[in-house]
Amino acid sequence: MRHAQLTSLDLPDFGSPTTEPELGRDIYAARLKQLLARMAGHGLDALVIYGDREHVANISWATGHDPRFEEAICIVVPGRTPTLLAGNEGYPYAEIASGSFERVLWQPLSLMGQPRDKYRDLASVLREAGMKKDMHIGLAGWKGFETEEGVFDPHWFETPHYLVETLKGFGTVTNAALLFMHATDGLRVINEIEQLARFEYAATLTSNAIRRMILGARPGMSEYDACRNMAFDGFPQSVHVNMSSGPRAKYGLPSPSMRVIERGDPIVIGVGLMGALNCRAGFMVAEANELPANIRNYVDKLVAPYFDAAVAWYETIGIGVEGGTLYEAVMSRLGDPFFGIGLNPGHLIHLDEWVHSPVKKNSKQKLASGMALQCDIIPATGTPYFMSNIEDGVALADAPTRAAFKVKYPEAWKRIENRRAFMAEKLGITLKPEVLPFSNIPSWLPPFWLAPHRVMTMR
Repeated sequence: MRHAQLTSLDLPDFGSPTTEPELGRDIYAARLKQLLARMAGHGLDALVIYGDREHVANISWATGHDPRFEEAICIVVPGRTPTLLAGNEGYPYAEIASGSFERVLWQPLSLMGQPRDKYRDLASVLREAGMKKDMHIGLAGWKGFETEEGVFDPHWFETPHYLVETLKGFGTVTNAALLFMHATDGLRVINEIEQLARFEYAATLTSNAIRRMILGARPGMSEYDACRNMAFDGFPQSVHVNMSSGPRAKYGLPSPSMRVIERGDPIVIGVGLMGALNCRAGFMVAEANELPANIRNYVDKLVAPYFDAAVAWYETIGIGVEGGTLYEAVMSRLGDPFFGIGLNPGHLIHLDEWVHSPVKKNSKQKLASGMALQCDIIPATGTPYFMSNIEDGVALADAPTRAAFKVKYPEAWKRIENRRAFMAEKLGITLKPEVLPFSNIPSWLPPFWLAPHRVMTMR
């Protein structure tokens, strides 16, 4: 029987991308056709997509435009070119987007105090975009509202009140977020190979950053000093950098500060760029005897069973696997209240860090080719044992998808193959053929950050 254990092991350098995958106009043209077909299937005469800096993924999927300082609104009506409403700063910026749409300046989307000299009321702008009376209108913001059982309420809206009320003047309005975000067939859930390649690119950047941070972190550094080692290059972020040590580390989400890292500190780092997120957690020590006496069994009590559950996750996930099966693979090992697993042990990722999750108790929702998912299992013990974390991303790709990916993105494919070999040969994790690891620190878990060559393996 295999057991999780600490092993001396060097992490290979899987390399950095020399080319950046791009999403061209052909991708967005195909997406518009998909979107129109999905609208027809749901009986929608029009679709309105709202986006802002924090909630960019749906509108960006459809248009290639990612709002920065302002909000943006896209109106899609069959038989017409989509219309994109943008403010004073978003209007010129939208010109570089690869999607097909007509730009319209609507100044109320601009920041306060900026010119409104070209103001027009929203209803007239919507009419020019093709909106008519008695339409069935879908409104997609950034999420829907579901019960614990997954029942969706189409009449809850998280988009601005002014937009909802104006649209109601044209007909019935329902929340259409699930067109993009449904856990099994959302338009942003099943990805093109070009999008998957871009996710792999982002994941290489995030995981390399975490590797540099952990290998360079030392007692006596401030948290800011440790984070400078990540050496970001400016690729768009999906979340703030989550890095903290000492008393704040248990919360997971704080940003770094001037606090000086001390030997013995619990410490956590999470980095997210659009399409990828990686996280690690441990203690700033070299060995267990540096920990307080009451938690010197940290590896045996927490890290080893946690790693065992993560290995089960990786060896279970695959095309056609039900979300409930993946959930049970983890929770059969970490179900004890001590581990404090409060969130889904895995979820879908896109430009936003969390799209949806089919990984729930008793879920019959099946995983499919084209999905990008996170191994995101969080043992928030709420005890001096702190936590462990091994969050990385994978994609699921059937044989034709893998073949196409290999031909179009040979450099990324080589990284994927090398990661799979490392996980199998060095860590003892056997992946199904369709599971493509995107992280350059694939399942690399050093519990003691001053001894990063001592990592968890399955033997």
